Amino acid sequence: MASSTQQFLNIEDIREGALILKNRAIRGILMVSSQNFALKSQEEQDAVIFQFQNFLNSLDFFVQITVQSRRLNITGYIDKLKQLEQAQTNPLLQIQTKSYRQFIEQMIAGGSVLAKNFFVIVPFTLIEALPAADQRKKGGILSKTPKVKGPLSDEDFDRMKNQLWQRMEFVSLGLRRCGLHVTPLNTEEIIELFWSWYHPDEAEVGYYPSVPPELLRRGKPDNNQPS
Repeated sequence: MASSTQQFLNIEDIREGALILKNRAIRGILMVSSQNFALKSQEEQDAVIFQFQNFLNSLDFFVQITVQSRRLNITGYIDKLKQLEQAQTNPLLQIQTKSYRQFIEQMIAGGSVLAKNFFVIVPFTLIEALPAADQRKKGGILSKTPKVKGPLSDEDFDRMKNQLWQRMEFVSLGLRRCGLHVTPLNTEEIIELFWSWYHPDEAEVGYYPSVPPELLRRGKPDNNQPS
């Protein structure tokens, strides 16, 4: 009997812009821009490295940095150029359009066109949301991890989510100081991200499944979510 891919994922639910894992921990995902480091002057490069070093040293929790390479299908773009070339009435502009189209075709003949997206995953656990007395800390190290049983309650989720947003805002601020643009993903964007990872061929041609309306309603951002 065929098994669903979801059975092998560590994701229990996607709710209000947060991943809920099967161990009741939650994760927030930030999409981060890139910058052309090689084109910067030596002083600018040193400043970026210094700021990023300060950002890493300021963290008292772990984060995961993920790079997604996605193959882009530009067949539609080539077809559009052909249409513009045929519809062009100015002979000179028609020649220039043809030359540009041929240049693009030659450029992609040797390989695929890839787009890279950068993400920072910010965690928060139910243990961290418990009162200090319940965490049974000793010397700053958790000596015993309480077992979490049953589904995550709405009260626990709201408490964890609020503290997760604070962490995400802290991470966003540190990355912005490095000259990067940061955007938190909402529920629909997280679903599309994971779907594209497991369906690269369909994502290449721009196909995405419809997201159930109930997930979108649950995924609407609130006032506590970082912007």
